[in-house]
Amino acid sequence: MPKKILAVDDSETMLQLISFALSKEGYSVVTAKDGIDALKMLGKDENFSVIITDINMPNMDGIALIKEIRNLPKCKYTPIIMVTTDSHTDKKAEGKAAGATGWIVKPFQIQQLVAVINKVSPNEHP
Repeated sequence: MPKKILAVDDSETMLQLISFALSKEGYSVVTAKDGIDALKMLGKDENFSVIITDINMPNMDGIALIKEIRNLPKCKYTPIIMVTTDSHTDKKAEGKAAGATGWIVKPFQIQQLVAVINKVSPNEHP
């Protein structure tokens, strides 16, 4: 069974890129347009191997989303990768304090994202 990934970003182009590229690598990808949409997806009876989220989004940003995810019992230990254009050290620290597992700065290579997914979720393979 392939790893199921939740990708959260307000950029439709970025969601399409992540979804297309990770699907080609054998992952099952579900997308959400912001933090509120992501929480709706997480409220369904679905389990995700990894969550990928942007930081700067309308309605609910990535940091607030990570905090909410960590309050969900089924997601307490789900790896969360922040994928963002923001490379400031204070934002990384804020994300880590909220419960993020890793950080990738845009633009990135898909193989870099795949490597991080496999590192944070090593027991499953696509």
